[in-house]
Amino acid sequence: MREGRLADRAYTGIVEIIDVEDLQSGDRLPSESALAEMFGMSRTVVREALVRLAADGITEARRGAGSFVKRRPSARLGSHMPMADLSATLGSYEVRFVLEAEAARLAAQRRSLAQMDAIEAALTDLRTALVSSDPAHGEDMALHREIVLATANPVFLSSFDHMHEEIDRIMRAGVDISRSRPPSAIAAMIEEHEMLVEAIRVQDADGAALAMRWHLSQGRKRLMP
Repeated sequence: MREGRLADRAYTGIVEIIDVEDLQSGDRLPSESALAEMFGMSRTVVREALVRLAADGITEARRGAGSFVKRRPSARLGSHMPMADLSATLGSYEVRFVLEAEAARLAAQRRSLAQMDAIEAALTDLRTALVSSDPAHGEDMALHREIVLATANPVFLSSFDHMHEEIDRIMRAGVDISRSRPPSAIAAMIEEHEMLVEAIRVQDADGAALAMRWHLSQGRKRLMP
């Protein structure tokens, strides 16, 4: 089995330890050597899993002290994806930060009037869905896809569509988890999209890229309690 697959298993195993042992933010995880023995893997594989967990905001390393829980994945995530898929699904954010931030930048520079109308219509549909009891992930996907279309580069679109399954899972989970929280959570989602669309409307390329990165980073945080 390739090390990448083993690291996925270690990632899942560490998340299960956090869940089963009810570890909270600030609690220390077992050492790398203890985890390696527990999983029957090398410390190198465990270390890779911990690096990815830290990148996803779940753990943090403290020099000379080990790894600690930073955020617990929401318990509601399990209704949207198997925990074994959590590593790959959250890992897709790293690609989206690059792909969609640059797509937003190019959309701000290149969008036509017709494409801007389509983006604003998609925003209206998303806003309506978010304030109702509708699922809203379809409208969320449609808005992000309209922005990618406005790059006028078909490679961006094919790359985005290739990630459809992972993005759809995240969008479904993000809306569901946000609706379980105070209304300010949904209000924040709406505001993030509005800032993004406004930057594209006024053709602020850097602002659009920044707004997309901010939205995605906040979206990843929403998957945690």
